[in-house]
Amino acid sequence: MSAKQVGPGKPGTGNFHPQLIAAWLLCAVFYFVQYALRSAPGVMVPELSTAWGLNALGLSSLLGMYYYTYAIFAIVAGATLDRWGAKWTIPTGIACLALGTVLFAWGTVTEAQIGRLLQGAGSAFSFVGAVYLAARGFPARYLATALGATQMFGMLGGAAGQFAVSPMIHSILSWQDFWLYSGAVVAVLAVITFFATPHEEVPVSHSQGTLLQMFAPYREVLTNPQSYLCGFCAGLLFLPTTIGDMIWGVPILQMGFGVEHAEAVNRAAMIPLGWVFGSPILGYVADRMGRRKPVLIISAFAMLGLAGVILYLPAGTLPHYIGGVLFGFASGAAMIPYSIIKEVNPDRIKGSATGAMNFLVFTLSAVAAPIAGFVLQKIGGKTPLNLHDFHQWGFLGLGAIALGIILAFFLKETGSAVLKVPVYTPVVAKPAILKPQTA
Repeated sequence: MSAKQVGPGKPGTGNFHPQLIAAWLLCAVFYFVQYALRSAPGVMVPELSTAWGLNALGLSSLLGMYYYTYAIFAIVAGATLDRWGAKWTIPTGIACLALGTVLFAWGTVTEAQIGRLLQGAGSAFSFVGAVYLAARGFPARYLATALGATQMFGMLGGAAGQFAVSPMIHSILSWQDFWLYSGAVVAVLAVITFFATPHEEVPVSHSQGTLLQMFAPYREVLTNPQSYLCGFCAGLLFLPTTIGDMIWGVPILQMGFGVEHAEAVNRAAMIPLGWVFGSPILGYVADRMGRRKPVLIISAFAMLGLAGVILYLPAGTLPHYIGGVLFGFASGAAMIPYSIIKEVNPDRIKGSATGAMNFLVFTLSAVAAPIAGFVLQKIGGKTPLNLHDFHQWGFLGLGAIALGIILAFFLKETGSAVLKVPVYTPVVAKPAILKPQTA
């Protein structure tokens, strides 16, 4: 076997594969970048609205188009990785993100729409690709740590897309230049990832058959009711971040609370920053307890309470930065259903379970983005949005969290404390005592 080619890297093996780990690290960088580009429009809402002449509904719908293709291509990503491996699949996803990033700044609304769709399609390969590579590059005992680190990369990107991008586009770059230069950087990442990712020996059974047959595992995942409960529960708990914060967080703070733009950006960035810590820590607590549901439900109730305090109680009730971090920390529990969906489906289709999970989660975001914009537009009318408008609109987010909590109660508990198999102690027969026979 050549130095550039590795074996199948069967998940759960006890060995480290340095080449696959290096590819995983690049894929984690890809996850960071796509999250930054996903959240970046939230700090340039006035510029985008002016450039394209869009109201709240139009802009929310355009930005939400990202989630349509993200959801669909999450399914495609899982199937193509299983069929062809990571060598060509992940760099293709990165290249698609690069093209979409450039098109977003090209000029017209139509080009921006196409760009946003391409961004979502390419980005779908980031998390699924990172899971694929981590499962093959790390021993099983380090897999949860690797996935927690991957999620931290993503949420750091979400925070950077707000607090780092805002000063750029208001000082050294125009918003169009930001997207053009970002596209160039992503294209370079695609080239590096292609040469750094080893070629794998994909099992013959994976590479044969029709293209339709490679989607066959999804039939089993998507006919399991627990898969839908996992996807919709996590998706509802994601909405306050994907829609509430990453698209409307800065406008809410500026127009609703009268916060200066730079300060609003920094505060909004605290929510994804809280995810950076909450996602791995709450996952560790769930593993340590051996129970998934209590950690998920308690954290979701904390989200509900914190959202109510931040939106409806007088400013300063919670320290501004602390409130966002705490809410983001509690939101990290939305990753727990990602573990559950793998545990309620057979081991042989765990990759497809990850793809299906992303499909369900981000389908909700795709549907919710235009609905949120429509409702906000109806509430605000033609007048500038104000705090009263956002107070009414905020009940959508509270309702999403509450519904997520209800669904969580119907999830199957898959923690080790519940599924522990009792130790079987064999009954050992006592040797018979032979009595001497008498004549």
